[in-house]
Amino acid sequence: MPRTIAVTYQVWPDAAAVAAASAKLFATKVEQAIAVRGVARIAISGGSTPQASFKLLADPTGPYANTIPWDKLQIFWVDERCVPPDNPESNFGVCKRLLLDEISIPPANVFRMEGELDPEEAASRYESAMRNAMRLEGAESPRFDLLFLGMGDDGHTASLFPHTDGLNEFGRLAIANHVPQKNTWRITLTSVVINQASEVVFEIAGPAKTDVLAEVLTGPRDPERLPSQLIRPSNGKLLFLLDEAAAAKLPQGTAVAGAQPHKVGTLEI
Repeated sequence: MPRTIAVTYQVWPDAAAVAAASAKLFATKVEQAIAVRGVARIAISGGSTPQASFKLLADPTGPYANTIPWDKLQIFWVDERCVPPDNPESNFGVCKRLLLDEISIPPANVFRMEGELDPEEAASRYESAMRNAMRLEGAESPRFDLLFLGMGDDGHTASLFPHTDGLNEFGRLAIANHVPQKNTWRITLTSVVINQASEVVFEIAGPAKTDVLAEVLTGPRDPERLPSQLIRPSNGKLLFLLDEAAAAKLPQGTAVAGAQPHKVGTLEI
């Protein structure tokens, strides 16, 4: 049996507030990591909530675009579709359009998954890119300062889908994972890498996620069916940023008077 860990969840009024909280956390973690080590490493995911966060981070009139030291930030991806970077489905392509093209980050600090390549080759190249960027040796695993995840309404996270081979890969850093239910391949970090991050943050919004989120956090452990249950950071923190709709079936938590988030709760999983 895996060890029990504490999960914190924050309940925000809507998806826009979740995105704003995510952007603020992004900026805070970058500042903290740079102060300690001179560089920050963040891994990001696709999805609608991150897109809203990207826009906030890139807004030249907002609090982040001109204050984050982008030259000291390295950006990585959690997963990618097997499409070229200019394809509308590309996680990298969306981030490039909404964030990277609007800020002054050096191209050498951006580590994309090459979705246009053969999936196995792309995964192998990405593992090498991470090892080189972080100067990893042997069995060392990357340790991101912050890693963002979403969750599908089937309980998947990253591109670790229910009942796929990638759920049982513990020796590699990045893999090509065949997803029969979508008749496609994806490139994804493994759960081992995700669980090495200093902090892992799920961003989840909307009523379509209500039931599966309650199952993931309060139901029986069944990671083959609910891969999000694989995420248990070994040395770090696990935070869920939720809107009211997604959190509707979780324990109520503690109300936060006169401030946002509306509620904060903690669960043992």
